[in-house]
Amino acid sequence: MNTPLISPQLASSDSEPMIISTARHSSQRVTQRHGHSRGQLLGSLQGLISIEAESSQWIVPATHAVWIPPNVQHSLLGTHGPFEGWSLYIQKNACIKLPIKPCILELSDLLREAINRTMSWHNSELQPEQQRLIAVILDEIRTIPQVELALPMPKDMRLLKIALALSDNPSDDRNIDEWGVWAGISRRSLTRRFTNETGFNFTEWRQKLRMLKALELLAAGKPITEISLYLGYDNISGFIAIFRRNFGVTPGNYQRAMRNRLSWRNFTYTSIQNDNHINDKLIK
Repeated sequence: MNTPLISPQLASSDSEPMIISTARHSSQRVTQRHGHSRGQLLGSLQGLISIEAESSQWIVPATHAVWIPPNVQHSLLGTHGPFEGWSLYIQKNACIKLPIKPCILELSDLLREAINRTMSWHNSELQPEQQRLIAVILDEIRTIPQVELALPMPKDMRLLKIALALSDNPSDDRNIDEWGVWAGISRRSLTRRFTNETGFNFTEWRQKLRMLKALELLAAGKPITEISLYLGYDNISGFIAIFRRNFGVTPGNYQRAMRNRLSWRNFTYTSIQNDNHINDKLIK
């Protein structure tokens, strides 16, 4: 387990400052289940986050953030790939108008830049201009869309082991029988439990994991061919077709939109919806 970003006492403190900001660079980060009286907004600059909160488990890309209300039990199951993360801890009395359930939020440009600004603060008494920026941050958390982009994680420890391994290496192309042997679970149980616990069969879940990683890499400006190979696709046209099927836009158009600072809301997407018509032959 890793050292807490801030002390448990500070995470539950009602004293000033209203917002405490932290940043962390790490190849891997895991935390035990815990809670604190401050609300927490967390995300990454790069890398995927696996997180558990209440009865939900998600994988979240760097394009989005996780909101944890005050006193909600949660844990960081892991980070995947080169990781740079950040967190804001918000006084409980400032969370009254914020979402009351854990959720995934689309990171607007305004919120992202405001968070970046807080990273230069020294978590001491706030100046008037800093207090005004805090008001902007709270308004953004309250009003920006909650999305269903995050990918549900299985709860069975054998399936979770597989899910975390795939999150670390999305191009791993072992088939379902090989994964079952590796995790110590029969093909029949793996197939049935994976669908019951995530809402997707194993092939669909792996495809959607790869699409979340693709969003992060595209937003980072990586070449589409490089992304396709990294994610385990044999040819770029197959990757483009699957990306468009999931998000309603080609990878190139999505990347151009990110460069032009267009909102994710401009896209019509069906990413984390159970699409029974998906037949991804490129994924074993």
